[in-house]
Amino acid sequence: MTSSVGVDRVLEPVGVLPQAAWRLDASPAIREDEVRVRVERLNLDAASFRQLSEKHGGDGDAVRAEVLEIVGARGKMHNPVTGSGGMLIGVVEEVGPSSPLGVKAGDRVATLVSLTLTPLRITDALRNWDGRSEQAPAEGTAILFGRSIVGVLPDDLAPELALAVYDVCGAPALTDRIVAEYEHPRVVVLGGAGKSGSLALAAARMAGARTVGIVRNTDEADLLRAAGVADEVAIADARNPVEVAAAVGEPATITVVCVDVPGCEHGAILATAPGGTVIFFSMATSFPAAALGAEGLAADVTMLIGNGYVPGHAEFAVDLLRRVPAVRSLFEARLAGD
Repeated sequence: MTSSVGVDRVLEPVGVLPQAAWRLDASPAIREDEVRVRVERLNLDAASFRQLSEKHGGDGDAVRAEVLEIVGARGKMHNPVTGSGGMLIGVVEEVGPSSPLGVKAGDRVATLVSLTLTPLRITDALRNWDGRSEQAPAEGTAILFGRSIVGVLPDDLAPELALAVYDVCGAPALTDRIVAEYEHPRVVVLGGAGKSGSLALAAARMAGARTVGIVRNTDEADLLRAAGVADEVAIADARNPVEVAAAVGEPATITVVCVDVPGCEHGAILATAPGGTVIFFSMATSFPAAALGAEGLAADVTMLIGNGYVPGHAEFAVDLLRRVPAVRSLFEARLAGD
C-alpha cells in the first residue's frame, strides 16, 4: 500500500503523502509497482510559470535556474510559492512486475498527475529551454506509483499539443459532469480563451448549456468569438468582482474559473446565481478567500475544487479537440506563440 501511493519515496517530512512532502527520493531504481519514465518535456502549470516569470522580470535564464533549483532541492517540480507544478511527457523505460498502470517499455506517455507529487530528476540542466514558455524540453527520469495516472499519447496529435491538452483535461470533463446536473444552465468561464477555459466552454456547449466567455482584452475576445464555443463574449478584469458581475449580466448557473492569477474568487461568486456552482480550476485560487468571500456575500453556491481527475478525462478532452477544430487552432496558436 505505501509503495502504491508513493509514501516510500517521501524523505521529508516522514509520514505524509508525496504531494504534501517537502522532499522526495527521485532515484531511478524502481520498486515493484512503480514505472520509470525517461523525460522528454515538462509542462509547467500556468500559475507556476507566471509567478516565476513575473518574479524574474521575464528573464528566462533566471526562470530556468530556479526550476532547476526547485527540482534539485525537492526531488519534484513543486513551486513553493504557488504550490503547483505541472506534468510531463516521456517514454516508459521500465515497468515494475506489480504495476497496475497498463503501460510497457517504449510507450510514449503523458503523466496525468501533478509534478508536485512525481519524483523527478533533471540530467541536462534544461539546456534546450529558454525559460520563456510553459513547455520545457528536458532530459531526466520520473517515477510513477501504482496509483498514478498515465496516458499513452495519441498518434494523431503532436506531442506538444497532446501535452497541452492533457495538462488541463480535468476542466472540460468536470464541466460536462456538472452541466448535466442542471436543466438548461448558463455557464460562464473566466479565462475563456485559455487552454482550460476554451475546452470547458466547448464541453459546456456540447452538453447543451448557454455559454459565456469572459476574457481580459479585445484580442482574446476576437480569438474566442472565432472559436465559436461561446454564445456571448465579454471583457472584464477577473480580479474585479463588480466588473465581472456587470460583464456576466444575468447570473450564471455554473461559473468556471480558469484564470492563472490570484484574486478571482469573489468575482466568480458574485456572478453566480443562488443554488449555482462555482468550479475553481486555477491553482492561483485562495480557498480561504473563496470560502470567506461566499460567506460574506451570503452566497448560496456550491464551490468545487477542480482536482484534475475525472474518469476518462484525457480521452474526453482529446475528443473535444478533434471535434472542435477552432479550439484546436487556439491551442496550436498558443503553442506557436510560446
